[in-house]
Amino acid sequence: MNDDGYVLSGALNISEARREASSFLEAAGVSEPLSNTELLLHHVLGLSGAAYLTALRDPFPQDRKALWEEAIRRKAAGEPAQYIIGEQEFYGLTFQVTPAVLIPRPETELLVEAIADAGNRLWPGGAPLVADIGTGSGAIAAALAHLRPSWRITASDISPEALAVAQANVQRLGLDVTFKQGNLLEPFADKPLDIVVSNPPYIPAETIEGLQPEVRDYEPRGALDGGPDGLGPYRIMMEQLSLLPQPPRLIGFELGMGQAEEVAEMLRQAGFWNEIVTIPDLAGIDRHVLGLVREE
Repeated sequence: MNDDGYVLSGALNISEARREASSFLEAAGVSEPLSNTELLLHHVLGLSGAAYLTALRDPFPQDRKALWEEAIRRKAAGEPAQYIIGEQEFYGLTFQVTPAVLIPRPETELLVEAIADAGNRLWPGGAPLVADIGTGSGAIAAALAHLRPSWRITASDISPEALAVAQANVQRLGLDVTFKQGNLLEPFADKPLDIVVSNPPYIPAETIEGLQPEVRDYEPRGALDGGPDGLGPYRIMMEQLSLLPQPPRLIGFELGMGQAEEVAEMLRQAGFWNEIVTIPDLAGIDRHVLGLVREE
């Protein structure tokens, strides 16, 4: 290390370089320094699995030194590792991510599973028309297209930069998703949607400054800020349902912590769905809510 930040010490092997960088990130206050170091090391070396483990005692390749030092400096400054390497895995698919989109999170996979399973029960063998609202990287839409290739899936976002990322992802993955630009449900006016799914901005505006620097300083503010109480986008979507010929038979949202009951009550008050279900995340916290119309 010098005044410019991290510099790889002399003739280290890969395992020693990993240890040195992890210690540097820990001293810089980075959370989970070892896992971040591993992620960046796999990327810089272009190795994973057994090939990576076998190489740990090899000398650190000098032709990767500058790339490695830059990656560790960026991570020490707070930048998410996923933006540094440019990708994130979601539901077994690899998505390109840029600062124009939120980084897909594992808990959102649970929303994908819930929608895929409920939709399969409601339309066995059918082809429902699905809208992914605020698609960002396209993770939800692409995962559903991968799981249910017969479904007709459209994704929207208000950000043209986000839509460009999402379109590139589904094209690279060879999936069938169409895209619309606009605010929440507005692009779907007069469309007979069967399923609506959304992971909208849900962070209360006044709490954003207290988020981890990786999120607060790097992820797009417009994809985080849900208004004064974080519930603004849900209220707007409930109002925008009047733009559709009829309410969707299945609707599903991802939520912030502590918001499940309030959003579930919005669905109850709307009166369109005869079953409201909340779904916990991997920590047991209710982070998703579904509204379904089941046949009596």
